[in-house]
Amino acid sequence: MDDGTSIGELAKATGTKVVTIRYYEKIGLLPEPPRTRGNYRAYDARHRERLHFIRRCRDLGFTLAQVRELLDLSKKTDRDCAAVDRLALDHLAEIGRKIADLKRLEKELRRISECCQGGRIGDCRIIEALSGS
Repeated sequence: MDDGTSIGELAKATGTKVVTIRYYEKIGLLPEPPRTRGNYRAYDARHRERLHFIRRCRDLGFTLAQVRELLDLSKKTDRDCAAVDRLALDHLAEIGRKIADLKRLEKELRRISECCQGGRIGDCRIIEALSGS
């Protein structure tokens, strides 16, 4: 990607929606690019690299606050990486909690589904179990 890439080209290159790129700029995760004479955004390779980093973090389930912290920490290249380790371990613990919740949900849905005898929705055990009746 050459200097002066449009927002549409950046979106396509990174698999990110234009509205998301604008949002990341608005909240300060992605620096606003310079403007062309026609007042269009002109992105460069640094924007693409940062957006790839943000996308990768989001794909791995990091919150926007965590992404912001990781971006801030990434600028401090001479510091100890303990803060990054802590953030990663906290996220790992959260993933473990989510996996446990999903396993419980899987077990409950399997149990409920096995109770289903077919018939009318008015008599559906799944709907009954989900509504807490």
